[in-house]
Amino acid sequence: MSSTEAPEPGPGTDLDDPATDPFDAAAEAAAAITARSGVPHHDVALVLGSGWGEAADVLGETVAEIAAEDVPGFSRSGVAGHAGTLRSVRFVAADGETRHALVLGARTHYYEGRGVRRVAHGVRTAAAAGARTVVLTNGCGGLHRAWVPGTPVLISDHLNLTGTSPLEGATFVDLTDLYSARLREVARSVDETLDEGVYAQFRGPHYETPAEVRMVKGLGGDLVGMSTALEAIAARHAGLDVLGISLVTNLAAGISPVPLSHAEVLDAGAAAGPRISALLAEIVRRIAS
Repeated sequence: MSSTEAPEPGPGTDLDDPATDPFDAAAEAAAAITARSGVPHHDVALVLGSGWGEAADVLGETVAEIAAEDVPGFSRSGVAGHAGTLRSVRFVAADGETRHALVLGARTHYYEGRGVRRVAHGVRTAAAAGARTVVLTNGCGGLHRAWVPGTPVLISDHLNLTGTSPLEGATFVDLTDLYSARLREVARSVDETLDEGVYAQFRGPHYETPAEVRMVKGLGGDLVGMSTALEAIAARHAGLDVLGISLVTNLAAGISPVPLSHAEVLDAGAAAGPRISALLAEIVRRIAS
């Protein structure tokens, strides 16, 4: 299956119908997750990008794993390295209390051609399921040679270069502090060496050209990828606090001495997996306290 041929979404309200309220669709999906998991409330949500998939296992006990196509509005990802499930994970937070995380392994990328509503559906569902914080992760290209493949970087801001928005109509949302400074400090309390940078989302699925990478650098960007920014905007609109973390899987085009490939992304993610999964799990435990 190619990256642009994702399976049909799960049953339920037609999210593609312009008359459908996307928040009603998210509420329907959250109700399905509650029914299938037996967990009435999730405290935090995780969107696990390339390289981050092991974090759910490290965080705690999976009490339910649901095929994406069984939840309204979701579909199995057509991208290698991404899970096709939603998981409810029970874990013990840093304050000693039991919490539940909704782990969204079935991310829809904008380049899959399913529309921006599908991209935003995961974070909207997380908010409808009770979460007040979402952690958005990704694998990305880095613009700084010091950030070797396998380096986690906190997202401090973004450049949305997709040419679209997940918001519809006259919906005006302040994005001044979109990526929470408070949550970044929590992350640095786990690892004080974490750097931060500005993430630029392109539409994809092709990688950026060297000229586009130079443009991003001139605009103040530090990281380039094909996810996260649209989700972050939708998450803020839904009332979620956002923590973004990128895993540098390769140097960006024009900086890397070798051609870019998805295999390189997967290899870098696999090599860094155990270390970054332990890091993310501890960050989530402290966030949820």
